Amino acid sequence: MLGLICKKIGITRIFTMNNLFIPVSILKIENNRIVQIKNIHIDGYDAVQVSYGKKKNNRILRSEIGHYAKSNVNIGIGLFEFRVSNINNYYLGQVINLDLFLNLKIVDVIGISKGKGFSGTVKRWNFKTQDATHGNSLSHRAPGSIGQNQTPGRVFKGKKMSGRLGNERVTIQNLKIFSIDSKNDLLLINGILPGKNGGNLIVKPSIKGYSKNGIINKR
Repeated sequence: MLGLICKKIGITRIFTMNNLFIPVSILKIENNRIVQIKNIHIDGYDAVQVSYGKKKNNRILRSEIGHYAKSNVNIGIGLFEFRVSNINNYYLGQVINLDLFLNLKIVDVIGISKGKGFSGTVKRWNFKTQDATHGNSLSHRAPGSIGQNQTPGRVFKGKKMSGRLGNERVTIQNLKIFSIDSKNDLLLINGILPGKNGGNLIVKPSIKGYSKNGIINKR
């Protein structure tokens, strides 16, 4: 299903008539447009390639100039693909706006989480710390034993150990759309979204937000 590329503006809260506040994330839509349409006969699958915004002239690559020139579209920031079932509904240069979500209630959001650098097992995997007393010295946050005896005599792949935390692709499903501001190209979604302010987020119709008859739940 086709989606939108958004920029995360920040987080705020909105008070209701019952004196309750709802945390919402504010997303900005910047000139989403179709750059390429892939079909199953040439590329092996049906998809739509989308770009957004405007790239600075000093950052444009020569390969990008040729790619965008084929579709006669202004060079944007990044290229994102969406698998679609019918490519005949789209054309090169088509502008995609918030009207795509007018009849939707639930969406999925994909982004890159904040990078937090090298972290220990307590912070990265929520390990329990060791005793603070009873002779424990310099091992309060140590991971403990990581292997076995002579059999098998090695550390299994995928063992939860210290390492890089964050900076990975994260998908949050079934988030509710709070409101849509088509005039200012703003999308308000309930909850907290991955990534830092100013980062890119992919918003798509929820793949699990279907009813039994296959129709997306409407607002």
